[in-house]
Amino acid sequence: MAIVDMSAREMAAAVRSRELSALEIVDAHLAEIDAHDHEVRAFLLVLGDEARRRASQIDAAIARGEEVGPLAGVPVAVKDNMALRGVETTCASRILAGWRPPYTATVLERIEAAGAVVIGKTNLDEFAMGSSTENSGFFATRNPVDTSRVPGGSSGGSAAAVAARFAPLALGSDTGGSIRQPASLCGVVGAKPTYGLVSRYGLIAFASSLDQIGPFARNVEDAAALLSVIAAHDAKDSTSLGAGFDASEIATGVRGMRIGVVEEMLDGVSPGVSSVLDSAIASLVEAGATVERVSVPAARFGLSAYYLIAPAEASSNLARFDGVRFGLRVEGEDITETYLRTRASGFGAEVKRRIMLGTYALSAGYYDALYGKAQQVRTLIARDFAAAYERFDALISPTSPTVAFRFGERSDPLSMYMSDVCTIPSNLAGHPGISVPFGAAEEGMPAGVQVLAPALGEATMFKVAMALEAAAAKQTVPAWRSAAAS
Repeated sequence: MAIVDMSAREMAAAVRSRELSALEIVDAHLAEIDAHDHEVRAFLLVLGDEARRRASQIDAAIARGEEVGPLAGVPVAVKDNMALRGVETTCASRILAGWRPPYTATVLERIEAAGAVVIGKTNLDEFAMGSSTENSGFFATRNPVDTSRVPGGSSGGSAAAVAARFAPLALGSDTGGSIRQPASLCGVVGAKPTYGLVSRYGLIAFASSLDQIGPFARNVEDAAALLSVIAAHDAKDSTSLGAGFDASEIATGVRGMRIGVVEEMLDGVSPGVSSVLDSAIASLVEAGATVERVSVPAARFGLSAYYLIAPAEASSNLARFDGVRFGLRVEGEDITETYLRTRASGFGAEVKRRIMLGTYALSAGYYDALYGKAQQVRTLIARDFAAAYERFDALISPTSPTVAFRFGERSDPLSMYMSDVCTIPSNLAGHPGISVPFGAAEEGMPAGVQVLAPALGEATMFKVAMALEAAAAKQTVPAWRSAAAS
């Protein structure tokens, strides 16, 4: 087996046993990036020299008999909206080009303490605003399964990096589906934890009440292993929960579990994705679960509420990028003109659109009717999910209504926003969700099944995900998966 085809857990075990060195593992992935990332363009920045130095340090520690952590020598690709001290961090925006933060995000401190190696910073939709990674301020990332198609977004670079074997693990952020949707489109596993389970310190904010960092992997157990490392209380984040996650309790099966299929997330789903979901339901029944339809009525309004709440928070969070303290500065005749020129030059069209929408929603005379009403809908969504979880242990749905679409195919904002119609409700509720690849849909492209659970229900969520993954492994291997592994 080639090194890049090993699981993250296999790599770490091989490093700890000295069967492989961390440097060998890092070099194998850097070679893969060098050979193929010109086709995919997953990375904004590859940290080759830094990764090799880090790998050598891990190897030296092992030689001295020191404990190096559960992710020893495992390369991790990191979405470029997480701060890494002294390393350019841009959020894929020209307004932050050249900015090097003086601090490191808590999640990156935690993975390095666990022995992982940050191999590069991945591309994204600018400031995480998008569903295709076409909105990057620098270039678009391509889907490794079919490079004529998008990888999803906003964490498209991280999903593509894992799918292309550039790294076995990656970190992304999920505000309205930005981990799960690209995971589905690229055929990998992607999980959004309960809001507050993972520290947001060092994550450059889009919408602070929605943003959450989570893992990408090629299998469920690797995703759980990464989540177990990054899930912990952090005093630097006022929203951080006093909870962790134990990955050792996820493989007990689904026999006797009650699983609901969310009716409101079935509208507008393509025939191929519907067929994938039907197969997934059948596999859960065969594994001993009871599966029934359930209504979460307010979920129908999730998209509308989200596109008032998230832009409103973005308009506030992005006010700090003004040409004075960070990145780009375009001089004007006075300070006001400097602000205007800097923001006009530095922000892309989608970011400007959301700032304007959010500012409007917060303006005098419209706050109660728009932002206030959206927050009321958010409460209703949380209540409806709570009612569903009184009857069911977990819920499932398609992750995305369609497979990956071609570049330029969704030119109007509304059709793009609809990509996240199945993922947004759980962000509004603050609940965890995971996308698990379950075979191929239209034109042989991968499709994911989304598993949802109540707050801090990650163990249940991962049990269902494990059952789906086991069932998917029994199917005929899709052409995209065998090609990706070759």
